Amino acid sequence: MNKRYDKPIPYGWYALEYSHALAPGDVRPLSYFGRELVLFRTEAGQPALLNAYCPHLGAHLGHGGLVKGESISCPFHAWEFNGEGRCTAVPYAKRMPPRVDGQQAIGSYPVVERNQMIWAWYHPRGLAPSFEIDEIPELVSTEWSPLETFDWTINTIAQETGENAADLAHFITVHGNPAMPEGDVRWEGPRRITEFDSETHVIDGEGKVDLSGEQHEPIHLVSSSVGPGFTFQRFSRTFDVVMMGTVTPIDEQRIHLRFNFSVPRAQSEINAMYTDGVVQEIVRQVEQDIPIWENKVYVESPVLCDGDGPIAKYRKWFGQFYAGEAA
Repeated sequence: MNKRYDKPIPYGWYALEYSHALAPGDVRPLSYFGRELVLFRTEAGQPALLNAYCPHLGAHLGHGGLVKGESISCPFHAWEFNGEGRCTAVPYAKRMPPRVDGQQAIGSYPVVERNQMIWAWYHPRGLAPSFEIDEIPELVSTEWSPLETFDWTINTIAQETGENAADLAHFITVHGNPAMPEGDVRWEGPRRITEFDSETHVIDGEGKVDLSGEQHEPIHLVSSSVGPGFTFQRFSRTFDVVMMGTVTPIDEQRIHLRFNFSVPRAQSEINAMYTDGVVQEIVRQVEQDIPIWENKVYVESPVLCDGDGPIAKYRKWFGQFYAGEAA
């Protein structure tokens, strides 16, 4: 099979699941980072992520595994492993096998819950987290609506989706925006902060975006990315919409993209109609980008012009998350 992309999976925090969707005792098989994984929530409520295969005889813990206390029990022979990947019980053995006694038996991942989602830290060499994900006040506030969620599995890599925001010209050529955004981008370690002002299409009296191009109105965007897997954006017009975007690598050629929107609960009926129009327009634009992402190649040394936007700076910033594979 030919690979379109010759890049490793970047390290960082990645979204696994929505917190509400994983109750105590739940077990989920997952396929991320080019690996088979098992996500579970212990009886005490702690989420945990392990590599999926039992070191005894290779059963997949995510298919039939059971949570027992703070461990997951293998469906084949009931060996138990805690969230650190240590074997905590072999029910029928007289003594713990020396190879797992007091040792980490299965690869595990640091896990946190933040912004209504469960996140895992991935590093190809197993290094500890070197930065944290921001907590977004709107996403934990009762004054903001429950998340409206959209997700896509796309044949592309995380770098390409992030580069999309730095590629200013495509907002006109692909999405039909009336003007290119103007603003400032700051690069601060693992963080990228963008603040743009632009002209956008108006929303009509039925809450639909008027794409005729005859009328425009200003929009202000503040976007903050932390690592390759997390972006938070606030869209401000005469009303506000916030969005959390998450990108999780399935393998070196595919990603799982999620967009999660929230709006103020206390807003007028007309503003609610407008915010819905903004959400639908953002989703429309993503779905315009997808066929381009899925059929393009990555040009290592592109020929850029002065109107393209900070693509080169973005690539330099993103490159810090490529650590190579384990020896």
